[in-house]
Amino acid sequence: MLLDFEKPITELEEKITGMKTLAQQSGVDVSKAVDSLEKKLQKLKEETYKNLTRWQRVQLSRHQDRPYTLDYIYEITDEFVELHGDRNVGDDRAMVGGFGAIGEQTVMFVGQQKGRNTKQRQERNFGMANPEGYRKALRLFNLAEKFKKPIVTFIDTPGAYPGLEAESRGQAEAIARNMRDMSMLSVPVICIVIGEGASGGAIGIGLGDKVFMLENTWYSVISPENCSAILWRSWDYKEQAAEAMKVTAEDMAGFGLVDGIIKEPLGGAHTNMKWQATQIKKTILKSIKELQSLDTELMIENRINKFCGMGVVQE
Repeated sequence: MLLDFEKPITELEEKITGMKTLAQQSGVDVSKAVDSLEKKLQKLKEETYKNLTRWQRVQLSRHQDRPYTLDYIYEITDEFVELHGDRNVGDDRAMVGGFGAIGEQTVMFVGQQKGRNTKQRQERNFGMANPEGYRKALRLFNLAEKFKKPIVTFIDTPGAYPGLEAESRGQAEAIARNMRDMSMLSVPVICIVIGEGASGGAIGIGLGDKVFMLENTWYSVISPENCSAILWRSWDYKEQAAEAMKVTAEDMAGFGLVDGIIKEPLGGAHTNMKWQATQIKKTILKSIKELQSLDTELMIENRINKFCGMGVVQE
C-alpha cells in the first residue's frame, strides 16, 4: 500500500532501480549518479518522516504491512502457547493471548489481532473484540496473577465491536470490569500501543503500570473520521480533526498520558519488523525489571493514582 505522501519517495526509488538495471544491461558505469540519487533519497525520507502531520501518522498506523500483535509475539518470544476462550460464550479471534517465554522470563501476552486478507479480517473482525474477547483477556490476566507472571498487552484496534449482539452481551460492562480488575492486579502490567488505540476498545486492555506507544501510532477516544462525521457531518475534515484532537504518541507523551515513546525505523515499523521487535523487547524487559523491584501494594497504588490523576486540573 502506497500512501500519498510516500509517492515522491517511491518515484525516486524506482528511478534508482531503473538506472541500476540499465547499467547491468548496457555495462555503462552510473555508480556516481546512483550514489547521488541514493543520498537524495535518504535525505527525502528523513525530511518526509520527520515532518509527518498527525493524519499521516494515523495513516502509517494503519499500513497494511504493519506488524500485528502475533507478529511481535512470535518474534519476541522463544516459545509461545496461545490460550483460547472466555469459558462462557466462546473464543473471540479478535483478541489473542497466551504465555510466552523471553529467555528465562515468562510473560502473559494479550492483544488485539487484525487480519492480512479478507478471510482473516472477517475471522478477526478487523481487530474489534466482542465482550467475550475482553472476558477472555480478563481470564488470562487472572491466570497470570495466579502464577505471578507479568502481563504485556499490545493495543491495536479501531474500537470495540459496536454491534447489537455485542451490546446485548454486555460490551460496556466487560470493558469496565477489565479496567477495574486491571487496576488491582498484583503483577506488573505493561501496555504498548502498536497501531490504532481507539476508544474503550483500547482502554479495555490498556490500564497498566507502564503505557508506551510506538512512534507512528495514535490513541484517542474516537477516530479522526468519526470525529469529523460528528462535528462536520462528513469524513472530509478528518485531517483537521486529527490535528485538533492531538492523537499522536508525541501528543500523548506531552499530556503525560503515556510513559514513553518507542522509536520506529525510518518509514514505519513495517520497514524493519525485526529491529522494531527488538526495541519492544528491550522496553518490556527493562520495565518488568523496574516494576518487580517495587513493593506490590505500592505498585498497585501508583497504578491507580496514575490513572485517577489523568485529566485533573488544578487552578
